[in-house]
Amino acid sequence: MIAGPSGVGKGSIVKRLLGESNSGHGSGTVLSVSATTRTPRPNEVQGRDYVFLDRDGFQKMAEDDGLLEWAEVFGNLYGTPRAFVEQERAAGRDVILEIDVQGAKLVRERVPDAVLILLEPPSLEELARRLRGRGTESEEKIALRLKEAGRELSQRDLFDHVVVNDDLQRASSQVAAIIDASRS
Repeated sequence: MIAGPSGVGKGSIVKRLLGESNSGHGSGTVLSVSATTRTPRPNEVQGRDYVFLDRDGFQKMAEDDGLLEWAEVFGNLYGTPRAFVEQERAAGRDVILEIDVQGAKLVRERVPDAVLILLEPPSLEELARRLRGRGTESEEKIALRLKEAGRELSQRDLFDHVVVNDDLQRASSQVAAIIDASRS
């Protein structure tokens, strides 16, 4: 499970990991596609990037115990569909969850053998630069995300491993090595 503040590079690292896995380097690693109530960003595809649901559909899924974890983040609901994770783990595949720190706490409780990796930015200033570079949010929303990032990063003791994403290639290699070592 890979967690960290918004803008830290979780998605970029996961794409690299899945690219290596799918080219024969890994031994069956899959990404759990999260469910969310937020509006899709440009170029996001239903079922590939997220399972986009309305609030009622999401809440029904949560009430029916269909989510491994879920949380409200900046007014939107996000969660991990339980059935997919359980099915893939039963088949012997590693399942990557790309989630926030709130979700990591619940995963730790419900899946005690999960390996939790926290991605940290090299600094909050760099994180702010990355968030602004996306061009998808107002300064007010960026300020909220940075405040939340400080809170999330203060919970690093919850995690088995901490990786600083100051260089995408190095951080990706470090995460891949942690995953490989956890298989042993």
